Amino acid sequence: MGVDRSSPPLKILVVAAEIYPLAKTGGLADVVAALSKSLAELDADIRLLMPAYPSARAQLRAPRLETGLGPITGSATASLIAGRMPDTDLPVWLVECPELFSRSGSPYADEHGLDWPDNARRFAALCDAAVRIARGQAGVDWRPEVVHCHDWHTGLVPMGLHFAPPPRPRTVFTIHNAAFAGKFSFDAVRGLGVPPEALGMDGAEFYGDFSFLKAGIRYADKITTVSPTYAREICTPEFGCGLDGLLRARSADLFGIMNGIDSELWNPATDQHLAQRYARADCGGKDACKAELQRSLGLHVDADAPLAIFVSRITHQKMADVVLHRLPELMRRAPCMQFALLGRGDRDLEAGFRQMQEGFRGRAAVRIDYTEPMAHQLHAGGDLLLHGSRFEPCGLVQLYAMRYGTVPVVRRVGGLADSVTDADAEHQAPTGFVFDEPSGNALMSAVERGVATYQSDPARWRALQHNAMSADYGWSGPARDYAALFGAGPSRPPDLQRAA
Repeated sequence: MGVDRSSPPLKILVVAAEIYPLAKTGGLADVVAALSKSLAELDADIRLLMPAYPSARAQLRAPRLETGLGPITGSATASLIAGRMPDTDLPVWLVECPELFSRSGSPYADEHGLDWPDNARRFAALCDAAVRIARGQAGVDWRPEVVHCHDWHTGLVPMGLHFAPPPRPRTVFTIHNAAFAGKFSFDAVRGLGVPPEALGMDGAEFYGDFSFLKAGIRYADKITTVSPTYAREICTPEFGCGLDGLLRARSADLFGIMNGIDSELWNPATDQHLAQRYARADCGGKDACKAELQRSLGLHVDADAPLAIFVSRITHQKMADVVLHRLPELMRRAPCMQFALLGRGDRDLEAGFRQMQEGFRGRAAVRIDYTEPMAHQLHAGGDLLLHGSRFEPCGLVQLYAMRYGTVPVVRRVGGLADSVTDADAEHQAPTGFVFDEPSGNALMSAVERGVATYQSDPARWRALQHNAMSADYGWSGPARDYAALFGAGPSRPPDLQRAA
């Protein structure tokens, strides 16, 4: 669907808890930043809204006080700080409330990984600011026609606007991961402006608690999630995380739009983080990237050693426990295979991977951390990506890996099913190795297929790399789908793939 540039630009307020590069804990920040940039390129009038964390305040370009908001979520005094994104120049508002957001640690947790006990109040403050802007009550000379809300942290925005008197903007709520319900006790949400009508089962009550995620699903005009397969999956008990009944009831308004990636930021031909840049037509530079990665991680420098990488949160969802349990056995059977990990997560699993590294000196490297340069270097220097998730709404890591010619090993769920084609698939261009069951045997069988192909069939391996690097993972198509959805009133949905 094209964009009608004869009409005034559509005004869209984008609300999220994190936006790259101002704050990032995972793919959510990347998606919000890249989608907003692509929508702006389609002539949308975008404004971004997020909390004023210290990292966001430090990176915001040309900051200035926009307006005072006064008391917010009961007592704390807040204001809006206006500025520009340091990379895309998009306009941003930060919700300035030192009592709630000026803290060390992550946006959601302290230095020890424990959730902030007042997270309900913190993100209700973000939602309160968004609702005020949307209703023209924030003292800013701009009012959106659409409010795009991302994940549970913003679930009170559709609720607040649903119960507000007209006129009001349309609301679109995007579920990035249904497993995170934003669930709090009713005591925790007392005083946060939740209408009595929203406190029951027909509202946002969720197994005896209150769910920000359910509020977003229940009250938004339209709902999206981040891949077509995941949109269908979350309407089932297996993947719906207790919300499948509500999602089935709203399936006519639920759309699956596949995430993209920022193809300028993630581009091996221009990537400044790499030892040598390369492109699909000439992958010679990938060998240099692998050698430099091996050197920097203390691995044996060996071009013939298949290097498997894990770049993700170290969690049960990502099957990190299965990788930790079964990979040493495979590495003993394939004595030249190497492994490199970059990520954070479950403390016991982190300790297990550190111990594994000790047992495979020169063949295993574990970095309990996350930095953008190292992530780029791993995708460029790796051969196989291990990304076998128990569930996966979309996944960006496999898209980054394929862009860099690293062949993914994935489970056939969610966005992984939508983006990776198995090496043995007929009548399609294969791009990786896919398995079905969330078991160690299934994962290791797929990894073994990948290792065997790398070692014994170079022509087939190069074809997999070529196919992977040839696909279009950018935001152009998904952004047009979102633009179509945003431009449609509640009674005129666009021609997109519904979950129903």
